[in-house]
Amino acid sequence: MSDKITYLTDENFESVLSGAKAAVVDFYADWCGPCMSMVSLYDQLADEYDGKVVFCKINTDDQKRLAIKNKVMSIPCFMFYKNGAMTERHDGTMSEIDFKKKLDAIL
Repeated sequence: MSDKITYLTDENFESVLSGAKAAVVDFYADWCGPCMSMVSLYDQLADEYDGKVVFCKINTDDQKRLAIKNKVMSIPCFMFYKNGAMTERHDGTMSEIDFKKKLDAIL
C-alpha cells in the first residue's frame, strides 16, 4: 500500500479536500471485490502523481456518515476534486488510461 494515500474521516474530510488543488477520493470497503481490484492501480497512481494530486481513501464501513453525506450508493466510487470542489464522480472500476484522463483533467 502506498504511503502517499490519506485516509479521510469526518474530522479531516473538509480540511484535506479544501486545501488541495487536485484530489481524488476512493470510497471502498475491504469486502468489495471490485474495490480490491483497484488497489494496486490506485497505489501506483498515487506514487506517479505524487506532489500533483492528493490521493484519499474512505472506508465506507468505518465512515458511514461520509458515504451517506456524499450519496455513495455503490462502490468503488471515485470523486475527483479541483480547488476543493468536486468536478467528477465515477462509480465502478476503470482502466489505467481512463483513470489518468480523469486525473489529468483536474490538474
